[in-house]
Amino acid sequence: MIKMKFVVKKEILLDSLNNTSKAISTKNLIPILTGIKFDLKEEGLYLYASDTDVSIRTYIPRDKLTSLDEVGSIVIGGKYIVEIIRKLPNTDISIEVIDGYKLIISTDNTEFNLNGVNPNEYPNLDLDETKEPIVINTEVFKEMINQTVFATSPSETRPLLTGINFRISGSELEVLATDSYRLARKLVSIDHEVENDVNIVIPGKNLVELSKMLDDEDSTLEIHLFSNKVLFKYGNMVFLSRLLSGTYPTTSNIIPKDFNIELECSFDDLFNMIDRASLLTSDRDKNTIKLSLNKNELMISSNSPEIGKVEEKIEVESDKEINISFSSKFMLDAIKSFNKEKIIICMNNDSSPIVIKNSEDTSLVQLVLPIKTC
Repeated sequence: MIKMKFVVKKEILLDSLNNTSKAISTKNLIPILTGIKFDLKEEGLYLYASDTDVSIRTYIPRDKLTSLDEVGSIVIGGKYIVEIIRKLPNTDISIEVIDGYKLIISTDNTEFNLNGVNPNEYPNLDLDETKEPIVINTEVFKEMINQTVFATSPSETRPLLTGINFRISGSELEVLATDSYRLARKLVSIDHEVENDVNIVIPGKNLVELSKMLDDEDSTLEIHLFSNKVLFKYGNMVFLSRLLSGTYPTTSNIIPKDFNIELECSFDDLFNMIDRASLLTSDRDKNTIKLSLNKNELMISSNSPEIGKVEEKIEVESDKEINISFSSKFMLDAIKSFNKEKIIICMNNDSSPIVIKNSEDTSLVQLVLPIKTC
């Protein structure tokens, strides 16, 4: 007979449930994976969830439980257990398994009786760790994802481009994302040199979910690398993601090394000019705006026959001339990733890539391809 009994404060259990439930999919073809597995051991409570793409395990140590009376395990419908705990009062919650697979959730004045599932039917999630993980600061990791993930492709027609490419050589981590129209690259130093080079692609949406679960405080994240998966360990949480199969496109020759034109601009001035010009663009014409450089005058303009026309000018230090068009949406995303007072726009001609960088931070490079106009 399966049994389990413990008492825990609502906020402690809800925090773990909120994180664990991010791995649940209501569309899962395997019914048991719509549930959360509770596994109560002498050392504490483990919660498991998986949609086969992502698996999450959270852990509440014994000293965080109000009481632990009887160890055991059960699988409970994830949708219901999370909502029930969320709406209970802020007090101690008693959770007990009776009569095999019946789960009783109770407080002083409330009691829920839920039907559970045999935990032995829950698949093994294989959350083993490596001996030498890569350790990275959580703030650095979150910034790295935020500065690149927007450049991934939303289309599943080229699955690899929906992911972020992690390449590690020695003690340098290079993170790349591209949808074939733009590219984001970030370089980060890691805690130790790896013996064998790493080249993997992690689904972008999984990294976004993980990033949301990390606190902003100065803490660390462990990255455990395998041939077909990657495991992230943060505090009492383990986050496992599958990898995308295939070889990520070579991008080393895409970013030019030399430029005919390098314009240093105020972040606010350039961003606001492009943002205003984008008001007169539409998805139908790819949100196209035009940059015109006439020596020391930079003009951003947009002209839509159906909507109207806008022109904005600022002075810059240059003796060059160029006319180039690009997607305002892509350029705004790229500029926004820097959050610096000054950025540098680098160009060669009206058909070569536009590269955005910052003189203070050489670790980040953004690239946007121009749009050919009639």
